[in-house]
Amino acid sequence: MTTVVVVDDQALVRAGLVSILRTQADLDVVGEAADGRRAIEVVNDRDPDVTLMDVRMPGLDGIEATRRLAEHRTAIVMLTTFDLDEYVYAAMKAGARGFLLKDIPPESLVDAVRSAARGDALLAPTITRRMIEQFVRQPPPGAPRPEMLDPLTERECEVLGEIAHGRSNAEIAGRLFLSEATVKTHVTRILTKLGLRDRTQAVVWAYESGLVRAGRS
Repeated sequence: MTTVVVVDDQALVRAGLVSILRTQADLDVVGEAADGRRAIEVVNDRDPDVTLMDVRMPGLDGIEATRRLAEHRTAIVMLTTFDLDEYVYAAMKAGARGFLLKDIPPESLVDAVRSAARGDALLAPTITRRMIEQFVRQPPPGAPRPEMLDPLTERECEVLGEIAHGRSNAEIAGRLFLSEATVKTHVTRILTKLGLRDRTQAVVWAYESGLVRAGRS
């Protein structure tokens, strides 16, 4: 059973999300909150597997709440109305697993919660890539390999680049002619070497380091 906390300052939106999740036998909504401060209390008390967190809320917003919950095991998924919201990028840096638009179909919401609970980053939507490319300053073309990449081998840099473009382990394996098990090992080593929590933080790191540049695939 996957436990979930839903955080949104709009009661109607919150009720809708809860209603959708409760239709699934494997999902259990164990708490709700209308602002970031209350969200921290509920998450610490209920210890959910996944937290759906609104970005813009009165008082303590979702970004600061995410930052304060960075060491908690819960997978935080941001909820936003805006597909190019710079605040979501800040939240990803703070430790969020990914983000969703509030107008996604119910089945996509359910799939996203399950994915987050498995430890996957929610990077498939093209809006994630556009957001990162818009708000991360890029180094000039032709720049030498950044020193930030020194801990990684050439193959690990290749794998990290594929992660940054939102590709799954299976897709990376196909593109680099590796087994999925080998890709998984590379991913684990990358996260360990760079001190990153998950694939979402790896994407942010890849753009900030200059390994991946806007508009390149």
